Amino acid sequence: MSRINVALGAALLAGNVNVIAADVYPNKPVRIVTAQPGGGVDYTARVLGQGLAAKYGQSFVIENRGGAATIPAQNVSFAAPDGYTLLVHNSTIWTAPLFEKLPEYMADLTPVVLASRSPNLLVVNPNVAARSVQELIALAKAKPGGLNYASGPVGAANYLAAELFNAMAGVQIVRIGYKGGAPAISDLIAGQVQIMFATIGTVAQHVKSGRLAALAVTGTEQTPLAPGVPTVAASGLPGYELIAIYGLFAPAKTPPAIIASLNKMSREVLAQADVKERFFTAGMESGGGSPQEFGAAVKADIARMQRIVKKR
Repeated sequence: MSRINVALGAALLAGNVNVIAADVYPNKPVRIVTAQPGGGVDYTARVLGQGLAAKYGQSFVIENRGGAATIPAQNVSFAAPDGYTLLVHNSTIWTAPLFEKLPEYMADLTPVVLASRSPNLLVVNPNVAARSVQELIALAKAKPGGLNYASGPVGAANYLAAELFNAMAGVQIVRIGYKGGAPAISDLIAGQVQIMFATIGTVAQHVKSGRLAALAVTGTEQTPLAPGVPTVAASGLPGYELIAIYGLFAPAKTPPAIIASLNKMSREVLAQADVKERFFTAGMESGGGSPQEFGAAVKADIARMQRIVKKR
């Protein structure tokens, strides 16, 4: 008799469905739905997926879904809650609906683990006459609507970082939207836009070369991802904080035993030195923690973003 059949029989006799789920999972490839290729969401999904595949000895297949941020979440929320369709995404899936009146799917998803986090870096074109947060605020107040910032779609981390800055500083820096980070950074370097809250890994080389100037990081403390760069909060805007968080989700009602197994294996993957290094080189920090801690982080982020919505 196979290992699976033995486990099934024993679990059925015990009347414990969670034992079935935990003991035989996964016995076929697992699908991880994520955003379009090339960004931090896709990168996180691939790093975590490769690690989980090695831990479980089973394939974790990455499935990229383009379009609106909520499309991957919708796909997973409608999937069978059996652990074989998972989601890796970032804060866009719970913040974009606050701004764009998109469908809300968070109630249909179960947090598994915080996979990675990424503070943004506030950078300006060198021709902008500001080399600190205080100087940038003063310049923006002197020229209402006269400065532009580059961002991805409404609800994206760099959009939220800029709008939180506007709300807390009482300034009006105007958004110029882009479909991707590469064209936004190109226009920033060329001076077509003046400001961007960018993923550290995407602009570090340009800061080093002098093509962009770094003013601050958006986290609560300085980070080795950007050595020597102060935080926005410590540079003239107390209380400011925005960190993009990326996580693993399962459909609601997925058996607790499967959630616990995925969380345990994910935490082991995220604690590996090589995985930490892979995230670091991409300008990100490896995550971890319990499903409850991840869920609490999501709720706190939603509350923080609602503050921006009320001031729009």
